[in-house]
Amino acid sequence: MSPAAATRRPCGAPRPMTQGECRLRRPAGRGGTRHRRGGFTLLETLVALAILAIALSAAYRAVGATTLSAAGLRERTLADWVAQNRLAEIRTSERFPSLGRDRGRSHQAGTDFVWEQEVRTTPNPLFRQVDVTVFDAGGERSLARLSGFAVRPLR
Repeated sequence: MSPAAATRRPCGAPRPMTQGECRLRRPAGRGGTRHRRGGFTLLETLVALAILAIALSAAYRAVGATTLSAAGLRERTLADWVAQNRLAEIRTSERFPSLGRDRGRSHQAGTDFVWEQEVRTTPNPLFRQVDVTVFDAGGERSLARLSGFAVRPLR
């Protein structure tokens, strides 16, 4: 084998680099002349921003729904306390409640409520059924309903 044949390279093989030489490899693209620099294209950035906007709006909506749910839960809890207080007042009073409907206002934890109670007879004449319904301050929305019994005081 001749010395020239020993140094011959196969077709398309890179030539050996000399000292101090640095070669950049270019990715094969159209015609092998186009190369890409680091970073994102404008289209990729816009798509990423659109995805981020959708995710943030969904998170914002979830937080808003949770806040509304917590406020509604607080209002219903306070209304339930108003109904429990009304039944406790009837049970601790020294008189037997009269039959019929009664309506009044109550204030609980800085919130105004309207309550309505209905006293009905039971098969046992020593007991009366008391149904208390609590509404919002305008008396439009029912927030809580509680039923209990009052006992005729013994003499």
